[in-house]
Amino acid sequence: MDYVSALLPPTVMAIFFGALITVIVKTQGGANKAKEDAAVDAALSRAEHTRQAAAPAKEA
Repeated sequence: MDYVSALLPPTVMAIFFGALITVIVKTQGGANKAKEDAAVDAALSRAEHTRQAAAPAKEA
């Protein structure tokens, strides 16, 4: 019975990890993808605007 107690934790971890990966893959995209992409684009735009506003104006 020692082999069962030795193999049980890695087996449970492997099953859990496989289920986690499956959930992550299935939740990618879908109905919320456009909303998530828009939120990221807005955050990047704000960061770029803030960076440009903070940079000193160069005179030509």
